[in-house]
Amino acid sequence: MNHPNTYKGRHVVVLGLAKSGVHVAKLFHERGAIVTVNDKKERHLCPEASELEALGICVVCGSHPADLVHDDVSLLVKNPGIPYTSPPVQQALAKGIDVVTEVEVASWICPAPIIGITGSNGKTTTTTWVGRMLDAAGLNPIVAGNIGTPLCQAAEEATADNMMVVELSSFQLKGTDQFRPRVASLLNIAETHLDYHGSMDDYVDSKARMFANMTAEDVAVLNADDESCVHIARHIEARQMWFSSTKRIVGNGVFVEPPFGEGDDAVERSVVYRDEQGDVHTLIAVHELGLPGRYNVDNALAASAISLAAGAEPASLYEPLRSFKGVEHRLEYVLEREGVTYYNNSKATNTIATRMALEAFDGNIVLIAGGLDRGLDFRELVPVLRERAKAVVTLGETRNIMANMAREAGLANIVIVDNVDNATEAVQQAVAEASQLAEAGDVVLLSPACASWDMFPSYEERGRIFKAAVHSL
Repeated sequence: MNHPNTYKGRHVVVLGLAKSGVHVAKLFHERGAIVTVNDKKERHLCPEASELEALGICVVCGSHPADLVHDDVSLLVKNPGIPYTSPPVQQALAKGIDVVTEVEVASWICPAPIIGITGSNGKTTTTTWVGRMLDAAGLNPIVAGNIGTPLCQAAEEATADNMMVVELSSFQLKGTDQFRPRVASLLNIAETHLDYHGSMDDYVDSKARMFANMTAEDVAVLNADDESCVHIARHIEARQMWFSSTKRIVGNGVFVEPPFGEGDDAVERSVVYRDEQGDVHTLIAVHELGLPGRYNVDNALAASAISLAAGAEPASLYEPLRSFKGVEHRLEYVLEREGVTYYNNSKATNTIATRMALEAFDGNIVLIAGGLDRGLDFRELVPVLRERAKAVVTLGETRNIMANMAREAGLANIVIVDNVDNATEAVQQAVAEASQLAEAGDVVLLSPACASWDMFPSYEERGRIFKAAVHSL
């Protein structure tokens, strides 16, 4: 695509309302484009429509009209969640019309350098942590993107003195063309979102698009412990900085010394940075990190490496590494009642995220799991369930699959919640059953390993219902 200023007098279709669609539509309208916004939801379910219509923007709700994408359309900007199989998208592609997401548009108008962060797990925690670190370093970050604030809105509010810290999904990145972050990080790759992408190749390729336009003036921050990251790195022209907690002490980057898996687990470990000159800086002792769990060590390493690549001084990272307590729905402490501690990890929508959550605790876990059936193989969880869990409560479409997996792990205490008609009651029952199975010193952990859309509108709603049920015990 071209710069948004070049679309004056030209037709632009914005597919999908919500916050990002509203801001994209306003952006092009203010620059003189002829904007049509389309959402297949009925008009009464599109409260944003009135605001745009008051500005003179055409809004079409309720369907995708056959003439929406005509020969005079110059650009289609789609909501990231709308699949490429959608008829308007297919029509645009067939006519050779550029199809992009908000990320591409925002990158053209953003005066601040962009720091892009993606991965299958840990994006929001790492992005939020980077924002805290850059703020402590006096680098004026703005945190935006998939994390909440629409990127176009943030881009218009930014100045050259800011740094734009952006959480990016594979859905967003798939719709980019010339997007070029100055620092970009791929945290990890796991099998997920195959219902959208159709294959792991498309999913990985979408993640890798973040690096496509980077040059030797930019920095790619990569996970040395993840084979997909190592493979993608071979095709990246940007300078590379690595982070690692288990495999090796990296030449330039952030690592755990000594690495996990080497020596006694009781050995004191530190988060260490080796700069390009070979000088070594100890950032913090692992036991001082503000978040529990091995996977949060990886998030801390990534956030540190990204912040250092963006210009933070090593000494400025200690306090945000120590004081940051995490993000809602991501291994979030809820409360302790009668010696049982409750954690909300509703954001765990795949097996890797749940495995990492289970590994964050020493054992005696009552796990609440289950949700949308995407045809995933949950057997990866069997060894860690056998080692860490004492009981499992299952719910949602995968409740019986999850129960069979728990049996395979040798667990005797398994409860299946068959209520799929009332999400709130199902979670309340699951929490009540888990509390009966737990004893003082145990952990009750909601970590579903599945998306929420079988029973809930979002993982956030699932987590909120869980917390309310825990507080009501």
